[in-house]
Amino acid sequence: MRLLDACWTLNQEHGHRTRILQASSAEIFGNAAAEPQDETTPVAPVTPYGAAKAYAHSMVDVYRRRGMHASSAILYNHESPRRPTSFVARKISRAVAAISLGIQADLSLGNIDALRDWGYAPDYVEAMLLIVAQESPGDYVVATGAAHTVRDFVAAAFRHVGIDDWEAHVVIDPELYRPADPRALVGDSTRLQGLGWRSTVGFEELVALMVDSDLAELADQDAGLAQRGSVG
Repeated sequence: MRLLDACWTLNQEHGHRTRILQASSAEIFGNAAAEPQDETTPVAPVTPYGAAKAYAHSMVDVYRRRGMHASSAILYNHESPRRPTSFVARKISRAVAAISLGIQADLSLGNIDALRDWGYAPDYVEAMLLIVAQESPGDYVVATGAAHTVRDFVAAAFRHVGIDDWEAHVVIDPELYRPADPRALVGDSTRLQGLGWRSTVGFEELVALMVDSDLAELADQDAGLAQRGSVG
């Protein structure tokens, strides 16, 4: 709200033509009745995060109606090796890499049947740059349109390191279940594709590059520890 108001002031009082893009979230749709979701799907969040994003999404529309160049990129899950391990995709890739190297014994997860639309973060940055460059502002869903469960992500990660019996390494912890969690978030990016955008990294490739990055990082850590030990 403060960013929008600051841009509005620059526009109205100082003549600076500013553009603003809000990184919205698929969580604004909550437990949507239809799959996939698009820009016309009703906003009905079921989590505090989703509600906060829904408010920001609404305020972007308010200022756009006033004539400001304000857009929302409705981002579905976007991942890369830069994700903190507090996010489930990176938590999985890091744990799988560690398990394959004998550093870690198992992986604790909550609901592994949640359905999500996972894409590659750099692709989504390209989408945001494309959206804000448009002559007319608007809202755009940024998604791959492919649905996978957390279970699928886990299986793909373990498969990448040659472990087929992944269930033996996964512990389902009821404490990790969220009080409310959208059941299925899958996006329809047809409108964005009309601007020429395409997702360039598929699901299996995304999982593999995240696991490979964690394998390399853990190997570097081991090498560093070994070097310090030899010096000592």
